Amino acid sequence: MKFPEWLDETHRPTGPGHEPRKAPIDRLTRPISHFLHIKATSGLVLLACTLLALVLANSVWAEPFAELWQTRVGFSFGSFQLFKPLILWINDGLMCIFFFVIGLEIKREIVFGELQDRRKAALPAAAALGGMIFPAGLYLLLMSGQPGERGWGIPMATDIAFVVGFLALLGPRVPFGLKILLLTLAIVDDIGAVLVIAVAYTTDISVASLGYAAVGFGLVYLFNRIGVRPVPVYVVLGACIWLAFLKSGVHPTVAGVMLGMFTPAHPWFSERSLLVVADGVAQRLRQDRESGGNEAAHHEEAVAVLTHSARETISPLDRLETMLHPWVAFLIMPVFALANAGVRIDLPEIGNPVSVAVMVGLVLGKPLGIVIFSWLAVRLGLARLPTGVNWKALIGAGCLAGIGFTMSLFIAGLALDGTQLNAGKVGTLIGSTVSAILGMGLLLYFLPPTKQAKDDSAVTNGK
Repeated sequence: MKFPEWLDETHRPTGPGHEPRKAPIDRLTRPISHFLHIKATSGLVLLACTLLALVLANSVWAEPFAELWQTRVGFSFGSFQLFKPLILWINDGLMCIFFFVIGLEIKREIVFGELQDRRKAALPAAAALGGMIFPAGLYLLLMSGQPGERGWGIPMATDIAFVVGFLALLGPRVPFGLKILLLTLAIVDDIGAVLVIAVAYTTDISVASLGYAAVGFGLVYLFNRIGVRPVPVYVVLGACIWLAFLKSGVHPTVAGVMLGMFTPAHPWFSERSLLVVADGVAQRLRQDRESGGNEAAHHEEAVAVLTHSARETISPLDRLETMLHPWVAFLIMPVFALANAGVRIDLPEIGNPVSVAVMVGLVLGKPLGIVIFSWLAVRLGLARLPTGVNWKALIGAGCLAGIGFTMSLFIAGLALDGTQLNAGKVGTLIGSTVSAILGMGLLLYFLPPTKQAKDDSAVTNGK
């Protein structure tokens, strides 16, 4: 075990028997653990899976690759049966966990983050609103009255994983204020995308199923209020709510976001309570040792008390987000990319009206909407630019926000089908790629290297 630097030597166990034994597997898992803790790598994994899906979809294995995702999978319980193609289990099931994490992130921002302060939230909220209205408006302008008109929600989204990954590549030259602005913008953008999915892409409504879901949410709220703590209880309730949404006509991923919003953001124990419990346990074990009593008799109980107390000083929101983030970033999103990004790219497809409309929405609509609405918010005195951020940098950030990918592909699957769906995916992939190149290029040009970066460069060059 590696102790943190803030723990001084007097509080670090030393000597034989104090350090935990190192298993051979630790040498294999340590690099993997380090890899999973680098947030930016999730974007690289997502990119790799996207490229793999594109290669397979445009190769001799295209047909079996497409058939794989249509394999029917499911289960039956008595007279109840639920069988769906594998791609729907991914889009309606696994992605519900992705949206649950989005719900957690939204709840965190509302309770503790930038969305807590209305003045701080004004700029990212205005930017996100413009970044949704302009792309959708340009799409509708180009597709008005045409068969693919329903895909107007495709270019509205921003993919937070890719944005974080590209910002990490720019290193310290990106002002902290710009990072916070973009991340908060992406959160508000996700709220808008969820509302669009719930309202615009909802089929026939089953009131009875929504009633069952409401009962489930009521139980979740009640159990939270009376202090029911076991996670399996909420897993069962969540599964029932998901099934009710699946049968209701409202997309089940909306249930994921709502469950995330219901998750408590405050711990049951305060840090002071943990200190009191830890001091009491240490005192009891010390008394056993000094009196020659059976210290081992209280050891197991002491560990259990400390473990429970430490766990309850971390909010359920923090625990769940920490636990699920690696699974979402390195399993669910890559699998989604493999299942949905595999489109056959033909030259005529690039010129399809749906493809062009999506590309225009992402490449032009996003930066235009973000910059214009931000300028209006600042001009009206509702907000101000973060420290170290100018309008040039905001233009670059607006272009980078045009990387739609995950949410855009997801909405495309809800809005379109057949050749139009393929065109929507092609437009998303090309539009996101162009947005990434433009955004990175403009930010590299407009953001000067920091003093630290210049000093490192001088050392490298031997100056």
